[in-house]
Amino acid sequence: MNLKPLFSNILIAITGSDASILAAKYAIVLAKTYRCRLTALYVVDTATIRQLTLSKIFIQEESQEYEQSLEANGRRYLSFVEELARSKGVKLEAEIRRGAVYTEILTLAEDKKADLILLGGWEKHRSARDIISHVHREVMINAKCSVMLVKEPNIDLMFRLL
Repeated sequence: MNLKPLFSNILIAITGSDASILAAKYAIVLAKTYRCRLTALYVVDTATIRQLTLSKIFIQEESQEYEQSLEANGRRYLSFVEELARSKGVKLEAEIRRGAVYTEILTLAEDKKADLILLGGWEKHRSARDIISHVHREVMINAKCSVMLVKEPNIDLMFRLL
């Protein structure tokens, strides 16, 4: 019986948080070590923006400015992650999508035939009730592949030594 590797196609969700950048470093280490394909995704959360506009928390102009700001931030974060991957000789495909964050993560995972989704762990300053966000929960429950919550405390050192 010829076993295939447990994972060869990794999707990393980038939010710009420190935890998601550490998860990206972890993904790069995995991709380099196990010769995996790596895709990084940033989602412009237009679903929440639309909800804020409908609730009259944002006016239309504010929501458009906020969406443009999120997209610009997403491009910066993805560019940074691409540079991290390039510095380790890892090819990374970066993508920005618009919509509900967990829906877009799950859709891209299926589109790319990902066999592992990496999510950043939580920051220490968050309260216990925020430990696993709604997005993390939805991805973990609904993903058709394995999902890993990255909390490796020594990833910066591992990344440097790679």
